[in-house]
Amino acid sequence: MLNKTHNLLILLVILCGFSTFAQDRPAYDFLRVDPSARASALAGAFDTYTEDPNVIFYNPAGLSTSDQKMLSAAFGKYLLDIKFGAASYAQKYKDIGWFGVGVKFFDYGSFDYADPNGVTNGTFRANDILFTAGYSNFIYDKINYGINLKFIYSSIAEYKSTALAADIGFLYMLHDEQMNFSLSVLNLGAQINPYIDTKENLPLDVRIGISKRLEHLPLRISASLGRINEKQDKFIQRLKAFSIGGEFLFSESFNARIGYSNEKRQDLKLGTSLGVAGFSAGFGIIINDKYKFDYALNSLGKVGSTHKFNLGMTFK
Repeated sequence: MLNKTHNLLILLVILCGFSTFAQDRPAYDFLRVDPSARASALAGAFDTYTEDPNVIFYNPAGLSTSDQKMLSAAFGKYLLDIKFGAASYAQKYKDIGWFGVGVKFFDYGSFDYADPNGVTNGTFRANDILFTAGYSNFIYDKINYGINLKFIYSSIAEYKSTALAADIGFLYMLHDEQMNFSLSVLNLGAQINPYIDTKENLPLDVRIGISKRLEHLPLRISASLGRINEKQDKFIQRLKAFSIGGEFLFSESFNARIGYSNEKRQDLKLGTSLGVAGFSAGFGIIINDKYKFDYALNSLGKVGSTHKFNLGMTFK
C-alpha cells in the first residue's frame, strides 16, 4: 500500500487538474485534464482542430467537418496508481447534422483510511467519470457551431457527487488561408448532488483559439487561451492560461508534435525550480488512411511525467 501522505498529495494534484490550490477552487477539475494524446502533445491547444472525435472535449463545433465516422480510445497512467481512459465517437446523420459521444474517467487507486493519529483502518477508492453527448452543424460555409450535454459523477470513499453541464462552441474557418478561430464555453452547469451538504461550482471555462497551417512549411501552429472568465487582480493575469502547439506534417502517415502550457508550468512550480514543466511532445501514425496511433509525453517538472496513448479509426 502506498504511503498515506504521498498518496493524498498526488490525489490533490490530479483532482485539482494541476490548478492552483485556491480556496474557491471548483469541483471536478479533472474536466480540465486533456483526455487525448494528440491534444496533450499540443499542450491542449486543440480548440480549433477538426476531423477528430476528441474535439468533443474541447469545442463541439469541430465535429461538423467530416463525412466519415470517427472512433477514438485513449488510455494512460498518471503518477503512481492513477489511471485514466477516454473514448469518443462522431458521425454525420443524414442532413440533420453531426453527432458525437464521449466518456472520460479517472481511477485514483486505493488509499488508506487513517485517524488523526495516523492509525490506518481499511482502504477507500476515488474515481471521476464524465459522459458527453454533442451535436454540431454549420450556420454558413465558414461558421460551425456545437453544443454538448454532460453528466458528471465523482466518488471519494463513501462520498458521491453528480452534476449536469453543457458546452457551447463556435468555429470560424478560413479555408483558403487554412486558418481557424474558435470560441467556446465549457462546463456551464451546476452540481446536482454535493459530496456532503454544500454545493460547489463547476470549472467554468471561456476559451478562444486560433490555428494556422503555414504556406511554405509542413507545420500547423495552434494557440489557445482559457479561463478568461475568471476574476483576476490584474488584466495581464487573465492571459496566463495559454497554450501553444505545433504539429509537423511530415507525411500523410506521420506527424510530430510539440507544445507548451504556461498554466501548467506555473502551477507545477516547486520552489524556484521549473525544469521542463508544462512542455509536451508526441507523434501520430496513420495507417492506410484509416487507422491511427497517437502518443504524448507531458512533463510535470519535478513531480514526474505522464504518458498517453490513443488508438483511432475512421470508416464510412
